[in-house]
Amino acid sequence: MSCGEVTICGGTPARLFRISFSGEMAYEIAVPAKYGNSMMGVLMKAGQEFDVIPYGTEALGVMRIEKGHAAGTELNGQTTALNLGLGGFVSKKKDFIGKTLSQRPELNRDDAIRLVGFKPVKSDQTLLAGSHFITKGQEANMDNDQGWMSSVAYSPTLGHSIGIGFIKKGHLRMGEIIRVVNPARGVEVEAEIVSPHFYDPEGGLQRG
Repeated sequence: MSCGEVTICGGTPARLFRISFSGEMAYEIAVPAKYGNSMMGVLMKAGQEFDVIPYGTEALGVMRIEKGHAAGTELNGQTTALNLGLGGFVSKKKDFIGKTLSQRPELNRDDAIRLVGFKPVKSDQTLLAGSHFITKGQEANMDNDQGWMSSVAYSPTLGHSIGIGFIKKGHLRMGEIIRVVNPARGVEVEAEIVSPHFYDPEGGLQRG
């Protein structure tokens, strides 16, 4: 998560970031917009000996779900560091924007929703974003709603559909089979609650 001012290609100003949304060891180079297309050409030429290939945001979205990285659909203004499993990064001693709000009892409930992973019990079934979680044996209604699926993708690495989402006490429910219900589409599947880190859970690839 560091960055620095650099010059490239004979003096063009740029910023170099050590950051990764893909879960792999990665860098980003930011240049003035008018140099964007030329920068892409330079990178592709320099990478020829490494068999470089471009990839788009759809592929990036799959990779970030495989790694359990929270993005726009998880960072929707309704979730907190606790919900995202990042509560340990919030200092209880230092002051910061949002500290008072983060201490409100309602945002620290024992049954707070937590970001976890989901994989279908039957690997040929597809998970749908926006589906809600219902405990097995309970009626599918708002009173029994346990949370929702925020992002899904087909993982070429794992060979089946995967998803991440928020469910009450999710971090304590690993291995539980839950109903994934989408009334709008009339679809219901069963899924296992798993770690949101489907691929390279130790983060070795991100550290190079």
